[in-house]
Amino acid sequence: MRIDIQLDARPDAAAGRAAALAATGVDGLFTFEGPHDVFLPLALAAPVTQIDLMTNVAIAFPRSPLHLAHAAYDLQLLSGGRFHLGLGSQIKPHIENRYGSSWSKPAARMRETVLAVKAILSSWQDGTPLDFRGEFTRHTLMPPTFNPGPSPYGAPPVLMGALGPVLTRTAAEVADGLLVMPFNSLRHFRERTMPAVESGLDRAGRTRDQLSIVPQVIAAVGRTPEQLEVASTCVRRLLAFYGSTPNYRPVLEVEGWESLQPELNRLSKVGAVGEMTDLVDDTMLATLAVRGTPEECAHEIVRRFGDVADRVCVYFPGYDIDPDQLRDLVTALHSA
Repeated sequence: MRIDIQLDARPDAAAGRAAALAATGVDGLFTFEGPHDVFLPLALAAPVTQIDLMTNVAIAFPRSPLHLAHAAYDLQLLSGGRFHLGLGSQIKPHIENRYGSSWSKPAARMRETVLAVKAILSSWQDGTPLDFRGEFTRHTLMPPTFNPGPSPYGAPPVLMGALGPVLTRTAAEVADGLLVMPFNSLRHFRERTMPAVESGLDRAGRTRDQLSIVPQVIAAVGRTPEQLEVASTCVRRLLAFYGSTPNYRPVLEVEGWESLQPELNRLSKVGAVGEMTDLVDDTMLATLAVRGTPEECAHEIVRRFGDVADRVCVYFPGYDIDPDQLRDLVTALHSA
């Protein structure tokens, strides 16, 4: 199984960080749309690595499909064909109040964004006249002056992040890959995600080999009790943050923990981070994340996803994993 990890660096440190991470043997790096631009670090990483690069995810709604297509095309060139465009919807408060953009019909808009980006990339790649007319966006003008022409590496794949059944089904219908959200459990993945995937493929008349499934896993990795305690505290904090969001309640619901969501949400509004973290017990941590030595974490990742995925995105939130332990995790996953 291949492993991608987050390139969590400021742009002025991205190239060096990317080279150091690539030296551990990881198969790819992804960026998260957080305090810095999601595309720029990958542009800096492209010349100093030979591994896959991906946005995970670029938020779609505040951006035009044309902007996304240009960024994807150029990163595909810079990386020599190693780029993957991962798109996501975010949630309404962030779209409206952080991005200053508009929110409506998330599944329909994500579907249209993916199709529009692919239509633009196809127009450049094979000369198909651009004629995309949707409910939310229209692209019917592409004069030669603005057309970069075919890429020698082909068009990059377009993946879509999803959690709920409607967005997951939509991804299976139109995207090249599904980025399974990291706040998840094996039971939710099997009982909710995979049936939605099969439904989407069936609706679109697609086969399973036309969609890559990329699970995302939050990991607490360590070899000593002290390392595991630091990593576990950081993971509990992230799980508590995710759990406080109403959109993630279905994951808790599947496990019988739905009453925890409103309490986490209440505590989040008063900034009680410590109390939130304390509510994530050992059972929740082991269910919603993986914890242990590199080998134990690799074994658990393969147990959960090995029959449906050949690569996984792994997060080490808030702590620095020892480079040797990262190499051991990579080796164990590659061996699996």
